[in-house]
Amino acid sequence: MHFLNQLFPGFDTNKQFFLLAGPCVVENKTVMEETATELKRISEKHQIPIIFKASYTKANRSSVHSFSGIGQQEALSLLAETGAHYQLPLVTDIHADEEAQIAAQYVDVLQIPAFLCRQTSLLLAAGQTGKIVNIKKGQFLSPASMQFAIDKVLSTGNENVMVTERGTTFGYQDLVVDFRSFPIMKQFGKPCIMDCTHALQQPNQSSGVTGGRPELIETIAKCGIAAGADGLFIETHPDPGKALSDGANMLNLKDMDELMRKLVLIKNALIG
Repeated sequence: MHFLNQLFPGFDTNKQFFLLAGPCVVENKTVMEETATELKRISEKHQIPIIFKASYTKANRSSVHSFSGIGQQEALSLLAETGAHYQLPLVTDIHADEEAQIAAQYVDVLQIPAFLCRQTSLLLAAGQTGKIVNIKKGQFLSPASMQFAIDKVLSTGNENVMVTERGTTFGYQDLVVDFRSFPIMKQFGKPCIMDCTHALQQPNQSSGVTGGRPELIETIAKCGIAAGADGLFIETHPDPGKALSDGANMLNLKDMDELMRKLVLIKNALIG
């Protein structure tokens, strides 16, 4: 896991956890600045390394009418500007092979969406950039089968891989988290992350808008740390009710500070 020290000098997964956090998608400069300002403050207050997250485009939407972004170039530029101003490393999703080299010019971590985690050409393209690659475990995959996704990136000579648990399909409109996935996936020797927001999605709603249970984010986050997650993925927004994407799943930004305080206590208790 030495590559994490490139982002966070002195970081020790035995003593700390890290956070991937930010709005679901790049909406506008105001939301980006407000979110980054608070996350930077929280990072310094609780000594939690943070990778700022925002998708520059949303390719996987329930409805053709759903918001997909402000424009790829504008979004990438705003994302890079935010990272530079607040001195935060960046992560964003890619959805097609050709996006890998483009996004890699702006961010530190390329994220592979769960639905695309078996897409060989996409994983190879991400690996070939040399960037850190975070692969989200598909809702349809066993934890053990994530080794094959990791191997695809490793085959490019890129050892900088992380994996993220984001729940397993439970019927047509729900997900559940099997926390046994952490001891299984940690055997791969790569950082393991708990996605605390998408794991609470309620997909396939008749309205065409994915639902969620954000009131349970704290529960999933606590369980993730207790189960051995090296990092947490939490989408957050100053006003989730007005968010342009995934508002039903995001944590209100004002609640992030107190949640981190509780999670640090759990991590410290595990250290003993």
